[in-house]
Amino acid sequence: MGSHATLRVLHQAPGRDMAAAENAAAAFLTALGIELDSESLRDTPRRMAHGYAELFTPRAFDLTTFPNDENYDELILVRNVALRSVCEHHLLPFVGTAHIGYLPGERIIGLSKLARVAEHFACRPQLQERLTKQIADWLAEHLRPRGIGVVIQAEHSCMTLRGVQSIGSATVTSTLLGTLRADPRSRQEFFALTGVNP
Repeated sequence: MGSHATLRVLHQAPGRDMAAAENAAAAFLTALGIELDSESLRDTPRRMAHGYAELFTPRAFDLTTFPNDENYDELILVRNVALRSVCEHHLLPFVGTAHIGYLPGERIIGLSKLARVAEHFACRPQLQERLTKQIADWLAEHLRPRGIGVVIQAEHSCMTLRGVQSIGSATVTSTLLGTLRADPRSRQEFFALTGVNP
């Protein structure tokens, strides 16, 4: 393989009908008793439809990997990757951070691509548990590291703004694969560097 390898990553979304989305947003707001005839609210259905379309559209990116010429065999970790997604149960946002680490094999990845992969899977209605596993599984498949770990800490507005209204609560999920799952010392190092106590 050459000095680097690149995989173009695109989100394959079904066709969008923005006019239908605007009409549906207007019907939804009207059904909740919100009158849309004021100057401030008249354009809200359009803004709402475009806002959700943006939330559900990840940016295309090139997954770039490089040969691990130095045979680096220690943990590589990117902490505090800003993350936002939408809870698939209530369509309300959840926001937080992801910590993504791996023990490299034959190839290493451009560091910014770890954040791009997280964004790629976050830009759709999601469950935090599924999101954590999708990031880890996808990186394991395309990078083939000796081990990989993903931890997500997030605040869910479906818990803080409605229902129980538990302001300040955070949900933590983790997925560990390979050596980071099998070897207690590697697992402990990963959690220590993320700052998360399992």
